[in-house]
Amino acid sequence: MSGTTTAAAAALRRRAAGAGANRWVVLVVLCVSLLLVAVDATVLHVAVPAVTEDLRPGAIELLWIVDVYPLVCASLLILFGTLGDRVGRRRILLLGYALFGVASVLAALADSAQVLIMARALLGVGGAMIMPATLSILRQVFPDRRERALAIGVWSAVAAVGAALGPLLGGFLLEHFWWGSVFLVNIPLMLVSLPVGRLLLPESKGDGRGPWDVVGALMAAGGLFGVVLGVKRLGGGEPVASVLTVLPLVVGAALLAAFVRRQRRRAHPLVDLEMFRRPAFSTSVGCIVLAMLALVGLELVAAQYLQLVLGLSPLQTGLRLLPLTFAAMAAGLAGARMLRRFGPRRMVCAGFCLTAVAVLLLTAMGRADNSALLVSGFVLLGFGLETTLFGAYESMLSEAPQEQAGGAAAIGETSYQLGAGIGIALLGSVMNAAYAPGLAGGVPGVPASASVAAGHSLGEAYQVAGQLGGPAGAALRRAAADAFVHGLHVTLVVSAGLLLLGAVMALRLPRGMQCEAVAVPAPRDAVESRVSV
Repeated sequence: MSGTTTAAAAALRRRAAGAGANRWVVLVVLCVSLLLVAVDATVLHVAVPAVTEDLRPGAIELLWIVDVYPLVCASLLILFGTLGDRVGRRRILLLGYALFGVASVLAALADSAQVLIMARALLGVGGAMIMPATLSILRQVFPDRRERALAIGVWSAVAAVGAALGPLLGGFLLEHFWWGSVFLVNIPLMLVSLPVGRLLLPESKGDGRGPWDVVGALMAAGGLFGVVLGVKRLGGGEPVASVLTVLPLVVGAALLAAFVRRQRRRAHPLVDLEMFRRPAFSTSVGCIVLAMLALVGLELVAAQYLQLVLGLSPLQTGLRLLPLTFAAMAAGLAGARMLRRFGPRRMVCAGFCLTAVAVLLLTAMGRADNSALLVSGFVLLGFGLETTLFGAYESMLSEAPQEQAGGAAAIGETSYQLGAGIGIALLGSVMNAAYAPGLAGGVPGVPASASVAAGHSLGEAYQVAGQLGGPAGAALRRAAADAFVHGLHVTLVVSAGLLLLGAVMALRLPRGMQCEAVAVPAPRDAVESRVSV
Protein backbone atom coordinates (compact mmCIF):
# COMPACT_ATOMS: atom_id res chain seq x y z
CA MET A 1 0.00 0.00 0.00
CA SER A 2 2.76 2.41 0.94
CA GLY A 3 4.62 1.55 -2.25
CA THR A 4 1.54 2.44 -4.29
CA THR A 5 1.15 5.71 -2.40
CA THR A 6 4.80 6.63 -2.96
CA ALA A 7 4.59 5.87 -6.66
CA ALA A 8 1.41 7.94 -6.97
CA ALA A 9 3.05 10.82 -5.10
CA ALA A 10 6.07 10.72 -7.38
CA ALA A 11 3.83 10.70 -10.44
CA LEU A 12 1.93 13.73 -9.16
CA ARG A 13 5.17 15.62 -8.49
CA ARG A 14 6.43 14.95 -11.99
CA ARG A 15 3.11 15.89 -13.55
CA ALA A 16 2.96 19.17 -11.66
CA ALA A 17 6.57 20.05 -12.44
CA GLY A 18 6.34 19.12 -16.10
CA ALA A 19 3.84 21.92 -16.76
CA GLY A 20 1.96 19.93 -19.36
CA ALA A 21 5.05 18.77 -21.24
CA ASN A 22 7.14 15.65 -20.83
CA ARG A 23 10.11 16.69 -18.75
CA TRP A 24 12.52 14.63 -20.85
CA VAL A 25 11.34 16.40 -24.01
CA VAL A 26 11.96 19.67 -22.16
CA LEU A 27 15.48 18.43 -21.39
CA VAL A 28 16.09 17.81 -25.11
CA VAL A 29 15.00 21.37 -25.95
CA LEU A 30 17.25 22.80 -23.24
CA CYS A 31 20.21 20.72 -24.43
CA VAL A 32 19.79 21.98 -27.99
CA SER A 33 19.96 25.52 -26.57
CA LEU A 34 23.13 24.71 -24.67
CA LEU A 35 24.67 23.01 -27.70
CA LEU A 36 24.23 26.18 -29.76
CA VAL A 37 25.92 28.38 -27.18
CA ALA A 38 28.78 25.92 -26.57
CA VAL A 39 29.47 25.47 -30.30
CA ASP A 40 29.39 29.20 -30.98
CA ALA A 41 31.99 29.82 -28.26
CA THR A 42 34.63 27.83 -30.19
CA VAL A 43 33.46 27.61 -33.82
CA LEU A 44 35.09 30.91 -34.82
CA HIS A 45 38.59 29.89 -33.74
CA VAL A 46 39.37 27.98 -36.94
CA ALA A 47 37.79 30.74 -39.08
CA VAL A 48 40.07 33.52 -37.81
CA PRO A 49 42.55 33.26 -40.75
CA ALA A 50 39.71 33.45 -43.30
CA VAL A 51 38.10 36.39 -41.45
CA THR A 52 41.46 38.17 -41.34
CA GLU A 53 42.01 37.71 -45.06
CA ASP A 54 38.51 38.91 -46.00
CA LEU A 55 37.81 41.78 -43.57
CA ARG A 56 41.41 42.92 -42.93
CA PRO A 57 40.86 43.80 -39.25
CA GLY A 58 43.56 45.50 -37.23
CA ALA A 59 45.25 43.67 -34.36
CA ILE A 60 42.91 45.23 -31.76
CA GLU A 61 39.83 44.57 -33.91
CA LEU A 62 40.83 40.93 -34.40
CA LEU A 63 41.25 40.52 -30.65
CA TRP A 64 37.77 41.92 -30.05
CA ILE A 65 36.25 39.70 -32.76
CA VAL A 66 37.47 36.63 -30.86
CA ASP A 67 36.99 37.83 -27.28
CA VAL A 68 33.85 39.99 -27.31
CA TYR A 69 31.47 37.01 -27.29
CA PRO A 70 32.72 35.33 -24.08
CA LEU A 71 33.40 38.74 -22.50
CA VAL A 72 29.84 40.04 -22.98
CA CYS A 73 28.31 36.66 -22.13
CA ALA A 74 30.19 36.35 -18.84
CA SER A 75 29.36 39.95 -17.87
CA LEU A 76 25.60 39.63 -18.32
CA LEU A 77 24.93 36.19 -16.81
CA ILE A 78 23.91 37.51 -13.39
CA LEU A 79 21.82 40.30 -14.93
CA PHE A 80 19.73 37.98 -17.10
CA GLY A 81 19.73 35.09 -14.62
CA THR A 82 18.12 37.25 -11.95
CA LEU A 83 15.85 38.99 -14.49
CA GLY A 84 14.55 35.56 -15.46
CA ASP A 85 13.71 34.88 -11.83
CA ARG A 86 11.62 38.07 -11.88
CA VAL A 87 9.88 38.20 -15.29
CA GLY A 88 9.96 34.52 -16.26
CA ARG A 89 12.80 32.18 -17.20
CA ARG A 90 11.12 30.83 -20.32
CA ARG A 91 10.47 34.38 -21.53
CA ILE A 92 14.15 35.30 -21.19
CA LEU A 93 15.17 32.05 -22.89
CA LEU A 94 12.90 32.65 -25.88
CA LEU A 95 14.15 36.23 -26.21
CA GLY A 96 17.66 34.82 -26.15
CA TYR A 97 16.76 32.43 -28.96
CA ALA A 98 15.45 35.28 -31.11
CA LEU A 99 18.43 37.55 -30.45
CA PHE A 100 20.85 34.69 -31.09
CA GLY A 101 19.26 34.04 -34.48
CA VAL A 102 19.27 37.70 -35.55
CA ALA A 103 22.87 38.17 -34.40
CA SER A 104 23.93 35.04 -36.30
CA VAL A 105 22.56 36.51 -39.55
CA LEU A 106 24.35 39.81 -38.90
CA ALA A 107 27.63 38.01 -38.18
CA ALA A 108 27.39 35.84 -41.31
CA LEU A 109 26.72 38.84 -43.57
CA ALA A 110 29.19 41.22 -41.89
CA ASP A 111 31.18 43.23 -44.42
CA SER A 112 33.49 44.94 -41.93
CA ALA A 113 35.29 44.14 -38.70
CA GLN A 114 33.13 46.64 -36.80
CA VAL A 115 29.89 44.95 -37.88
CA LEU A 116 31.27 41.53 -36.96
CA ILE A 117 32.31 42.77 -33.51
CA MET A 118 28.82 44.20 -32.93
CA ALA A 119 27.20 40.94 -34.08
CA ARG A 120 29.46 38.88 -31.84
CA ALA A 121 28.56 41.15 -28.90
CA LEU A 122 24.85 40.55 -29.61
CA LEU A 123 25.57 36.82 -29.70
CA GLY A 124 27.09 37.22 -26.24
CA VAL A 125 23.92 38.94 -25.00
CA GLY A 126 21.84 36.09 -26.43
CA GLY A 127 24.13 33.51 -24.85
CA ALA A 128 23.84 35.24 -21.46
CA MET A 129 20.05 34.96 -21.75
CA ILE A 130 20.15 31.29 -22.71
CA MET A 131 22.77 29.79 -20.40
CA PRO A 132 21.33 30.46 -16.90
CA ALA A 133 17.77 29.95 -18.17
CA THR A 134 18.51 26.37 -19.24
CA LEU A 135 19.80 25.40 -15.79
CA SER A 136 17.08 27.23 -13.85
CA ILE A 137 14.28 25.71 -15.97
CA LEU A 138 15.92 22.32 -15.49
CA ARG A 139 15.81 22.94 -11.73
CA GLN A 140 12.09 23.66 -12.00
CA VAL A 141 11.15 20.76 -14.28
CA PHE A 142 13.06 18.14 -12.26
CA PRO A 143 12.09 18.69 -8.60
CA ASP A 144 13.21 15.17 -7.68
CA ARG A 145 16.97 15.32 -7.05
CA ARG A 146 17.68 11.85 -8.41
CA GLU A 147 16.09 12.65 -11.75
CA ARG A 148 17.63 16.11 -11.72
CA ALA A 149 21.08 14.58 -11.29
CA LEU A 150 20.54 12.47 -14.41
CA ALA A 151 19.30 15.53 -16.31
CA ILE A 152 22.35 17.58 -15.27
CA GLY A 153 24.56 14.70 -16.40
CA VAL A 154 23.01 14.81 -19.87
CA TRP A 155 23.23 18.62 -19.84
CA SER A 156 26.95 18.57 -18.98
CA ALA A 157 27.68 15.87 -21.57
CA VAL A 158 26.07 18.04 -24.24
CA ALA A 159 28.24 20.97 -23.11
CA ALA A 160 31.35 18.82 -23.60
CA VAL A 161 30.17 17.78 -27.07
CA GLY A 162 29.50 21.38 -28.07
CA ALA A 163 32.93 22.61 -27.01
CA ALA A 164 34.63 19.89 -29.07
CA LEU A 165 32.23 20.10 -32.00
CA GLY A 166 32.87 23.81 -32.60
CA PRO A 167 36.35 23.58 -34.17
CA LEU A 168 35.49 20.39 -36.11
CA LEU A 169 32.27 21.86 -37.50
CA GLY A 170 34.02 25.12 -38.32
CA GLY A 171 36.80 23.30 -40.15
CA PHE A 172 34.30 21.27 -42.20
CA LEU A 173 32.27 24.34 -43.18
CA LEU A 174 35.37 26.32 -44.14
CA GLU A 175 36.44 23.56 -46.52
CA HIS A 176 33.17 23.90 -48.47
CA PHE A 177 31.81 27.41 -47.83
CA TRP A 178 32.88 30.93 -46.82
CA TRP A 179 33.63 31.90 -43.22
CA GLY A 180 30.12 33.29 -42.60
CA SER A 181 28.70 29.77 -42.81
CA VAL A 182 29.99 29.07 -39.29
CA PHE A 183 27.28 31.47 -38.05
CA LEU A 184 24.50 30.50 -40.44
CA VAL A 185 24.45 26.99 -38.99
CA ASN A 186 22.67 28.51 -35.98
CA ILE A 187 19.66 29.68 -37.99
CA PRO A 188 17.87 26.35 -38.65
CA LEU A 189 18.23 25.31 -35.02
CA MET A 190 16.88 28.66 -33.82
CA LEU A 191 13.92 28.47 -36.22
CA VAL A 192 13.03 25.09 -34.68
CA SER A 193 13.89 25.89 -31.05
CA LEU A 194 11.83 29.10 -30.83
CA PRO A 195 8.36 27.65 -31.61
CA VAL A 196 9.12 24.31 -29.93
CA GLY A 197 10.35 26.08 -26.79
CA ARG A 198 7.25 28.29 -26.74
CA LEU A 199 5.01 25.23 -26.91
CA LEU A 200 6.83 22.84 -24.58
CA LEU A 201 8.87 24.77 -22.04
CA PRO A 202 7.11 25.62 -18.75
CA GLU A 203 7.23 29.16 -17.42
CA SER A 204 8.59 29.69 -13.92
CA LYS A 205 9.52 32.64 -11.74
CA GLY A 206 10.90 33.41 -8.31
CA ASP A 207 8.79 34.67 -5.43
CA GLY A 208 8.65 38.18 -6.96
CA ARG A 209 9.14 39.99 -3.66
CA GLY A 210 10.35 43.58 -3.98
CA PRO A 211 11.42 45.48 -7.11
CA TRP A 212 14.13 44.18 -9.42
CA ASP A 213 17.40 45.92 -8.55
CA VAL A 214 18.32 47.53 -11.89
CA VAL A 215 21.26 49.47 -10.43
CA GLY A 216 22.62 46.33 -8.78
CA ALA A 217 22.29 44.36 -12.02
CA LEU A 218 24.23 47.03 -13.94
CA MET A 219 26.89 47.13 -11.20
CA ALA A 220 27.33 43.35 -11.45
CA ALA A 221 27.54 43.53 -15.25
CA GLY A 222 30.10 46.34 -15.20
CA GLY A 223 32.17 44.69 -12.49
CA LEU A 224 32.27 41.35 -14.23
CA PHE A 225 33.09 43.03 -17.57
CA GLY A 226 36.10 44.78 -16.01
CA VAL A 227 37.40 41.72 -14.17
CA VAL A 228 36.99 39.36 -17.14
CA LEU A 229 38.57 41.91 -19.51
CA GLY A 230 41.57 42.35 -17.22
CA VAL A 231 41.99 38.60 -16.79
CA LYS A 232 41.78 38.06 -20.56
CA ARG A 233 44.45 40.69 -21.17
CA LEU A 234 46.71 38.95 -18.68
CA GLY A 235 46.04 35.65 -20.44
CA GLY A 236 46.89 37.28 -23.77
CA GLY A 237 50.38 38.13 -22.54
CA GLU A 238 49.79 41.83 -21.85
CA PRO A 239 52.11 43.42 -19.24
CA VAL A 240 50.81 43.11 -15.67
CA ALA A 241 51.59 46.78 -15.00
CA SER A 242 49.80 48.01 -18.14
CA VAL A 243 47.12 50.63 -17.44
CA LEU A 244 44.75 48.86 -19.85
CA THR A 245 45.13 45.71 -17.75
CA VAL A 246 45.19 47.13 -14.22
CA LEU A 247 42.41 49.70 -14.70
CA PRO A 248 39.68 47.21 -15.75
CA LEU A 249 40.66 44.88 -12.90
CA VAL A 250 40.58 47.64 -10.26
CA VAL A 251 37.34 49.21 -11.51
CA GLY A 252 35.71 45.79 -11.93
CA ALA A 253 36.72 44.65 -8.46
CA ALA A 254 35.47 47.94 -6.95
CA LEU A 255 32.10 47.59 -8.70
CA LEU A 256 31.74 43.99 -7.54
CA ALA A 257 32.60 44.98 -3.97
CA ALA A 258 29.98 47.74 -4.12
CA PHE A 259 27.50 45.26 -5.58
CA VAL A 260 28.06 42.84 -2.69
CA ARG A 261 27.67 45.66 -0.15
CA ARG A 262 24.47 46.84 -1.84
CA GLN A 263 22.95 43.35 -1.84
CA ARG A 264 23.64 42.88 1.86
CA ARG A 265 21.82 46.11 2.70
CA ARG A 266 18.71 45.50 0.59
CA ALA A 267 15.58 43.90 2.01
CA HIS A 268 15.04 42.06 -1.28
CA PRO A 269 18.49 41.55 -2.83
CA LEU A 270 19.07 40.77 -6.48
CA VAL A 271 21.23 37.79 -5.46
CA ASP A 272 20.78 36.21 -2.06
CA LEU A 273 24.35 36.22 -0.78
CA GLU A 274 23.23 34.09 2.16
CA MET A 275 23.58 31.16 -0.26
CA PHE A 276 27.36 31.52 0.08
CA ARG A 277 27.03 30.87 3.81
CA ARG A 278 26.02 27.32 2.93
CA PRO A 279 29.22 25.25 2.70
CA ALA A 280 27.86 23.10 -0.11
CA PHE A 281 27.04 26.11 -2.31
CA SER A 282 30.23 28.13 -1.76
CA THR A 283 32.42 25.03 -2.03
CA SER A 284 30.72 23.99 -5.26
CA VAL A 285 31.36 27.42 -6.78
CA GLY A 286 35.03 27.23 -5.77
CA CYS A 287 35.35 23.74 -7.25
CA ILE A 288 33.88 24.93 -10.56
CA VAL A 289 36.45 27.74 -10.74
CA LEU A 290 39.37 25.40 -10.00
CA ALA A 291 38.18 22.70 -12.40
CA MET A 292 37.75 25.18 -15.28
CA LEU A 293 41.06 26.81 -14.43
CA ALA A 294 42.79 23.48 -14.96
CA LEU A 295 40.74 22.40 -18.00
CA VAL A 296 41.06 25.50 -20.18
CA GLY A 297 44.68 26.16 -19.30
CA LEU A 298 45.65 22.56 -20.01
CA GLU A 299 43.70 22.45 -23.28
CA LEU A 300 45.49 25.60 -24.44
CA VAL A 301 48.93 24.21 -23.63
CA ALA A 302 48.04 20.79 -25.07
CA ALA A 303 46.87 22.34 -28.35
CA GLN A 304 50.15 24.25 -28.66
CA TYR A 305 52.13 21.11 -27.89
CA LEU A 306 50.29 19.02 -30.48
CA GLN A 307 50.60 21.61 -33.24
CA LEU A 308 53.98 23.21 -32.61
CA VAL A 309 56.01 20.37 -31.08
CA LEU A 310 54.47 17.33 -32.75
CA GLY A 311 53.64 19.23 -35.96
CA LEU A 312 49.98 18.17 -36.24
CA SER A 313 47.45 20.11 -38.29
CA PRO A 314 44.51 21.89 -36.58
CA LEU A 315 42.16 19.10 -37.68
CA GLN A 316 44.55 16.40 -36.43
CA THR A 317 44.85 18.31 -33.15
CA GLY A 318 41.09 18.39 -32.77
CA LEU A 319 40.91 14.64 -33.41
CA ARG A 320 43.63 13.97 -30.83
CA LEU A 321 41.58 15.85 -28.23
CA LEU A 322 38.42 13.85 -28.99
CA PRO A 323 39.20 11.14 -26.36
CA LEU A 324 38.97 13.89 -23.74
CA THR A 325 35.51 14.82 -25.03
CA PHE A 326 34.27 11.23 -25.21
CA ALA A 327 35.48 10.57 -21.67
CA ALA A 328 33.72 13.73 -20.46
CA MET A 329 30.50 12.59 -22.14
CA ALA A 330 30.76 9.19 -20.42
CA ALA A 331 31.33 10.84 -17.04
CA GLY A 332 28.33 13.10 -17.53
CA LEU A 333 26.04 10.22 -18.43
CA ALA A 334 27.31 8.09 -15.52
CA GLY A 335 27.36 11.02 -13.09
CA ALA A 336 23.89 10.52 -11.61
CA ARG A 337 24.60 6.90 -10.68
CA MET A 338 28.01 7.80 -9.22
CA LEU A 339 26.48 10.64 -7.22
CA ARG A 340 23.84 8.38 -5.69
CA ARG A 341 26.42 5.75 -4.81
CA PHE A 342 29.32 7.86 -3.55
CA GLY A 343 27.78 11.23 -2.63
CA PRO A 344 29.02 14.72 -3.59
CA ARG A 345 32.07 14.78 -1.31
CA ARG A 346 33.69 11.58 -2.51
CA MET A 347 32.65 12.13 -6.11
CA VAL A 348 34.11 15.63 -6.50
CA CYS A 349 37.19 14.78 -4.45
CA ALA A 350 37.84 11.64 -6.52
CA GLY A 351 37.32 13.63 -9.73
CA PHE A 352 39.97 16.13 -8.72
CA CYS A 353 42.39 13.37 -7.68
CA LEU A 354 41.86 11.43 -10.93
CA THR A 355 42.50 14.59 -12.93
CA ALA A 356 45.70 15.25 -10.96
CA VAL A 357 46.88 11.70 -11.74
CA ALA A 358 46.14 12.29 -15.44
CA VAL A 359 48.08 15.56 -15.41
CA LEU A 360 51.11 13.95 -13.75
CA LEU A 361 50.93 11.08 -16.26
CA LEU A 362 51.14 13.62 -19.10
CA THR A 363 54.45 14.92 -17.74
CA ALA A 364 55.97 11.93 -19.57
CA MET A 365 55.26 13.72 -22.87
CA GLY A 366 58.39 14.64 -24.81
CA ARG A 367 59.34 15.77 -28.29
CA ALA A 368 58.40 12.37 -29.73
CA ASP A 369 54.78 11.49 -30.42
CA ASN A 370 53.46 8.94 -27.94
CA SER A 371 49.83 8.47 -28.97
CA ALA A 372 49.07 5.77 -26.37
CA LEU A 373 50.24 8.06 -23.56
CA LEU A 374 48.23 10.98 -24.90
CA VAL A 375 45.04 8.95 -25.28
CA SER A 376 45.37 7.51 -21.77
CA GLY A 377 46.07 10.89 -20.24
CA PHE A 378 43.27 12.67 -22.10
CA VAL A 379 40.72 9.97 -21.21
CA LEU A 380 41.57 10.21 -17.51
CA LEU A 381 41.63 13.99 -17.74
CA GLY A 382 38.22 14.23 -19.41
CA PHE A 383 36.55 11.72 -17.09
CA GLY A 384 38.03 13.25 -13.94
CA LEU A 385 37.22 16.85 -14.79
CA GLU A 386 33.67 16.12 -15.93
CA THR A 387 33.08 14.10 -12.76
CA THR A 388 34.21 17.11 -10.75
CA LEU A 389 32.13 19.62 -12.70
CA PHE A 390 29.05 17.41 -12.60
CA GLY A 391 29.19 16.91 -8.84
CA ALA A 392 29.87 20.60 -8.21
CA TYR A 393 27.08 21.85 -10.50
CA GLU A 394 24.55 19.39 -9.10
CA SER A 395 25.38 20.28 -5.50
CA MET A 396 25.28 24.02 -6.21
CA LEU A 397 21.94 23.89 -8.02
CA SER A 398 20.33 21.59 -5.45
CA GLU A 399 21.52 23.75 -2.55
CA ALA A 400 19.97 26.94 -3.97
CA PRO A 401 16.31 27.74 -3.24
CA GLN A 402 14.05 27.18 -6.22
CA GLU A 403 12.99 30.84 -6.32
CA GLN A 404 16.71 31.77 -6.69
CA ALA A 405 17.41 29.18 -9.40
CA GLY A 406 18.18 31.76 -12.08
CA GLY A 407 20.60 33.67 -9.87
CA ALA A 408 22.27 30.46 -8.71
CA ALA A 409 22.65 29.21 -12.28
CA ALA A 410 24.11 32.57 -13.29
CA ILE A 411 26.63 32.38 -10.43
CA GLY A 412 27.65 28.90 -11.56
CA GLU A 413 28.06 29.97 -15.19
CA THR A 414 29.98 33.10 -14.15
CA SER A 415 32.31 30.94 -12.05
CA TYR A 416 32.79 28.74 -15.13
CA GLN A 417 33.77 31.73 -17.28
CA LEU A 418 36.01 33.28 -14.63
CA GLY A 419 37.78 29.97 -14.04
CA ALA A 420 38.42 29.64 -17.76
CA GLY A 421 39.85 33.16 -18.00
CA ILE A 422 41.99 32.80 -14.90
CA GLY A 423 43.25 29.42 -16.15
CA ILE A 424 44.51 30.90 -19.41
CA ALA A 425 46.14 33.81 -17.59
CA LEU A 426 47.70 31.81 -14.74
CA LEU A 427 48.87 28.69 -16.53
CA GLY A 428 49.91 30.75 -19.55
CA SER A 429 52.09 32.87 -17.28
CA VAL A 430 53.58 29.76 -15.65
CA MET A 431 54.29 28.33 -19.09
CA ASN A 432 56.02 31.50 -20.28
CA ALA A 433 58.05 31.82 -17.06
CA ALA A 434 59.32 28.25 -17.42
CA TYR A 435 59.89 28.47 -21.19
CA ALA A 436 61.85 31.73 -21.52
CA PRO A 437 64.89 30.80 -19.33
CA GLY A 438 65.63 27.86 -21.64
CA LEU A 439 66.60 30.34 -24.35
CA ALA A 440 67.82 33.23 -22.20
CA GLY A 441 71.35 31.83 -22.00
CA GLY A 442 71.63 31.82 -25.77
CA VAL A 443 71.90 29.00 -28.30
CA PRO A 444 75.30 28.12 -29.81
CA GLY A 445 75.58 29.59 -33.30
CA VAL A 446 72.48 31.76 -32.90
CA PRO A 447 72.73 35.57 -32.51
CA ALA A 448 71.76 36.84 -29.07
CA SER A 449 69.00 39.06 -30.50
CA ALA A 450 67.42 36.03 -32.20
CA SER A 451 67.51 34.04 -28.94
CA VAL A 452 65.81 36.90 -27.08
CA ALA A 453 63.05 37.12 -29.71
CA ALA A 454 62.60 33.35 -29.63
CA GLY A 455 62.08 33.50 -25.87
CA HIS A 456 58.71 35.24 -26.28
CA SER A 457 56.85 32.16 -27.51
CA LEU A 458 57.42 28.91 -29.38
CA GLY A 459 55.57 30.21 -32.44
CA GLU A 460 57.84 33.24 -32.61
CA ALA A 461 60.87 31.00 -32.08
CA TYR A 462 59.90 28.96 -35.14
CA GLN A 463 59.51 32.14 -37.19
CA VAL A 464 62.95 33.35 -36.17
CA ALA A 465 64.40 29.89 -36.89
CA GLY A 466 62.87 29.96 -40.36
CA GLN A 467 64.44 33.35 -41.05
CA LEU A 468 67.87 32.15 -39.88
CA GLY A 469 67.78 28.89 -41.81
CA GLY A 470 70.66 26.42 -41.97
CA PRO A 471 72.25 24.84 -38.89
CA ALA A 472 71.59 27.91 -36.72
CA GLY A 473 67.86 27.79 -37.49
CA ALA A 474 67.71 24.05 -36.81
CA ALA A 475 69.57 24.49 -33.49
CA LEU A 476 67.22 27.27 -32.42
CA ARG A 477 64.20 25.17 -33.35
CA ARG A 478 65.45 22.21 -31.26
CA ALA A 479 66.31 24.41 -28.28
CA ALA A 480 62.93 26.13 -28.38
CA ALA A 481 61.06 22.81 -28.58
CA ASP A 482 63.06 21.46 -25.61
CA ALA A 483 62.35 24.63 -23.62
CA PHE A 484 58.65 24.37 -24.44
CA VAL A 485 58.47 20.75 -23.30
CA HIS A 486 60.19 21.73 -20.05
CA GLY A 487 57.72 24.55 -19.57
CA LEU A 488 54.88 22.13 -20.29
CA HIS A 489 56.10 19.78 -17.55
CA VAL A 490 56.31 22.65 -15.02
CA THR A 491 52.81 23.81 -15.98
CA LEU A 492 51.42 20.31 -15.54
CA VAL A 493 52.96 19.99 -12.08
CA VAL A 494 51.48 23.36 -11.04
CA SER A 495 48.11 22.22 -12.39
CA ALA A 496 48.33 19.02 -10.39
CA GLY A 497 48.93 21.06 -7.24
CA LEU A 498 45.85 23.20 -7.94
CA LEU A 499 43.76 20.10 -8.56
CA LEU A 500 44.85 18.56 -5.27
CA LEU A 501 43.90 21.84 -3.59
CA GLY A 502 40.47 21.38 -5.15
CA ALA A 503 40.29 17.85 -3.74
CA VAL A 504 40.94 19.24 -0.25
CA MET A 505 38.30 21.94 -0.82
CA ALA A 506 35.76 19.28 -1.85
CA LEU A 507 35.94 17.74 1.63
CA ARG A 508 33.52 20.48 2.74
CA LEU A 509 30.77 19.08 0.52
CA PRO A 510 28.02 16.89 2.02
CA ARG A 511 28.89 13.23 2.46
CA GLY A 512 25.63 11.91 1.02
CA MET A 513 23.12 12.92 -1.63
CA GLN A 514 20.29 14.37 0.44
CA CYS A 515 17.07 14.30 -1.55
CA GLU A 516 14.76 17.05 -0.38
CA ALA A 517 11.12 16.30 0.22
CA VAL A 518 8.89 17.80 -2.46
CA ALA A 519 5.39 18.80 -1.48
CA VAL A 520 2.80 16.65 -3.19
CA PRO A 521 -0.28 18.61 -4.23
CA ALA A 522 -3.78 17.25 -4.07
CA PRO A 523 -5.14 16.05 -7.43
CA ARG A 524 -7.07 19.29 -7.99
CA ASP A 525 -4.09 21.41 -6.91
CA ALA A 526 -1.84 19.45 -9.24
CA VAL A 527 -4.06 20.32 -12.19
CA GLU A 528 -4.34 23.97 -11.18
CA SER A 529 -0.58 24.29 -10.68
CA ARG A 530 0.16 23.71 -14.35
CA VAL A 531 1.50 26.77 -16.10
CA SER A 532 -0.13 27.66 -19.39
CA VAL A 533 2.22 27.89 -22.36
